[in-house]
Amino acid sequence: MPHDSRTPMPPARPRRADARRNYDRILAAATAAIAEQGADASLEEIARRAGVGSATLHRHFPSRQRLLEAVFRDKVEALCATAHDLATDPEPGQALITWLRAVARHASSNRGLASSLIHGAQDGDPALGDTCHDLIVNAGQELLDRACQAGAVRPDISIIELLKLVNAISLATEHEPDAADQADRLLDLAVNGVRPA
Repeated sequence: MPHDSRTPMPPARPRRADARRNYDRILAAATAAIAEQGADASLEEIARRAGVGSATLHRHFPSRQRLLEAVFRDKVEALCATAHDLATDPEPGQALITWLRAVARHASSNRGLASSLIHGAQDGDPALGDTCHDLIVNAGQELLDRACQAGAVRPDISIIELLKLVNAISLATEHEPDAADQADRLLDLAVNGVRPA
């Protein structure tokens, strides 16, 4: 997906091999900890899981907010890559639904991540929320356009409406022990309203 030069991009990952490895390990550990414990997961526990000291964690991520932003950005990039892969699917309607399921799983596994980012925006990158939002909307819009052209979904549906629906489902299920399964089930129930009459 082409990048809009007016949208600020988040900082790049470290370049040195050892620094990049530590960064990636911290990010993976934080992603797992947030999925299990929510956005308030212990930074010390994240450092321990990553096999690094607290000083190394803080060198890469000077605040909890910066770490949450990196986790969120990483997940958004994965969702956009999934949309890009699905953009050539021979069944555009199913491709859209598959992507919406991925968005729902992402959102329900956040465990308070989005809310923490909103409340902590003054300590982090204020453009991140808008940047990630735009990336997700653009990725989904491409899939929705293809599905509409194929007659697989109603033409009066917007990507914003679909994303609000998925977000509502995710908020309703994020504290359930089987959040992703619950989100899938509710999305299944909603899909019949997306298909043409």
